[in-house]
Amino acid sequence: MATAPQTPPKATAPDQAGDLIPDLIPDLSNAALQRKLEAMIERVSALGRVIVAYSGGVDSTLALKIGTLALGADCIGVTAKSETLTDTELQAAIDLARDHGFIQEFVEYSELEIEGYTENPTDRCYLCKNELYDHLDGLARRFGARAVLDGSNADDGGDYRPGLRAVAEHDVVSILREAEVTKDEVRAMARALGLNNWAKPAAPCLSSRVPYGETINREKLGQIAAGEAFLRGLGFAQVRVRHHGTLARIEVDPAEVSRLTEPELRERVVTRLGEIGFKSVCVDLAGYRMGSLNEGLAK
Repeated sequence: MATAPQTPPKATAPDQAGDLIPDLIPDLSNAALQRKLEAMIERVSALGRVIVAYSGGVDSTLALKIGTLALGADCIGVTAKSETLTDTELQAAIDLARDHGFIQEFVEYSELEIEGYTENPTDRCYLCKNELYDHLDGLARRFGARAVLDGSNADDGGDYRPGLRAVAEHDVVSILREAEVTKDEVRAMARALGLNNWAKPAAPCLSSRVPYGETINREKLGQIAAGEAFLRGLGFAQVRVRHHGTLARIEVDPAEVSRLTEPELRERVVTRLGEIGFKSVCVDLAGYRMGSLNEGLAK
């Protein structure tokens, strides 16, 4: 199910958008970032109307901000509602869009109904992204948009990213990768542009906590979401609850591992995760690292 504007705003012609560029580009006070920002605004301005795959993370928020700078109401952020996005993350994306004046629409579907998804193959992310861009392609036609944009950046090739295959197959425009904007530059640019989620930790979908080959279902996703919400409530900003059947393997920032293992706090964590449904709880002493369940996979 998708929601769309009753009457989409009139598209701005590409040459008209280009004429507006000098008045729209903020001064970032950093020559390298400034050149990249200007290149991205020019790139998007030439498209005339776009939709942006907007999750509320810093990467997609920056892409949406740049699109809005270039095209105003002709840039529409679209957020996908599904079982793997927590209510907290969804509300954060809604609040952020409202606070920054972004146009936001939604598509809603079940990722668990995607063929093969619940079996959790190593290309699960491809299955997910392919479904997402199928929906966004449909919305692009409905809105008269000439392109779908995403928030992948220049560093995303460093980990196992099967979702990038779907990006290529659907001709998604990755303005940050095209401009060779790294993750650190994403945060610096987002901060300079006043995006209040510039320091937000990465928050991939809940399914990424389940090892490949182990079935994904609503119960597991709920346990992961509840466990991570509890740990964030204890002050751990960067946290993962990896779901290994009845075992929860917790990753937090390496500097926070010692705090997590303090006797009183440890007991609270073990008790709460036991209530959630885990029989055993362990702390990964290596701490959080991106894509730890991808370790050992052929890239």
